[in-house]
Amino acid sequence: MSTVIDGKAFAAGLRERVAQAVKIIGSQNGIKPGLAVVLAGEDPASQVYVRNKGKQTAEVGMNSFEHKLPMDTSERELLALVARLNNDAAVNGILVQLPLPTHIDESKVINSIRVDKDVDGFHVENVGKLFIGEDSLVPCTPAGCLMLLKDHIGDLTGKNAVIVGRSNIVGKPVSVLLLREHCTVTIAHSRTRDLPAVCRQADIVVAAVGVPELVKGDWIKSGAVVIDVGISRVKGKDGKSKLVGDVDYAAAMEVADGVTPVPGGVGPMTIACLLRNAVIATCRQHGIEIPSVIT
Repeated sequence: MSTVIDGKAFAAGLRERVAQAVKIIGSQNGIKPGLAVVLAGEDPASQVYVRNKGKQTAEVGMNSFEHKLPMDTSERELLALVARLNNDAAVNGILVQLPLPTHIDESKVINSIRVDKDVDGFHVENVGKLFIGEDSLVPCTPAGCLMLLKDHIGDLTGKNAVIVGRSNIVGKPVSVLLLREHCTVTIAHSRTRDLPAVCRQADIVVAAVGVPELVKGDWIKSGAVVIDVGISRVKGKDGKSKLVGDVDYAAAMEVADGVTPVPGGVGPMTIACLLRNAVIATCRQHGIEIPSVIT
């Protein structure tokens, strides 16, 4: 049996360190970080996510600014709001919750956010800096995946890593972060030939494709570490709905060295890393040292 990689517990510890960092920069510099979250539309999952972000932002001692807009908000109105937040000195981080209503160009909105306030790490300039190895605000979910891997494994040098999924939000950024840690990285996807065989070569499997329980237990090499980013709601045998990841969790636990559960694995890390990014952004904007408790 393998170890459960407890992202919920790790995230709680990270939030505690973020709270310490907020106190440090407040006492030494008189600055209180501010995070603005923008939600357009009525998506239930997004509403829950935004509510949790606001709650946890306040809990670590930062200012939380929530902007909830109706579904019929125009692209022009949303861009105008982002422009105001860009120019607001009290706002150090801006996150526009995705997905946006279909009549709004997500790329245009994301790239309208000031680069040094882009705490989601999705702006094309932050993405480019990440890929060429310069300091940038790193996307939150990939950053959380890396933290969990390093906490569980330690030095990742020389590990064979397979990422199942090639999205701009998770798959590609995770691949770059693992390359930085000197892993040998394979990005697999829907057109990969013999995906099970590719996964069986991996010391690390990161599943981020959005297909419930795609990765079977016999795809996992004995002793590998599995990070499950997927989350889907499916009907169980009892007819009740339940949340599952992209990995057959029970089967993977029989062979892997460590597996993240769903829920309670990568999910909690995303908001914790967002809060960390907000503190980093604040420090960079003011030209002050990032507290060592979060570096």
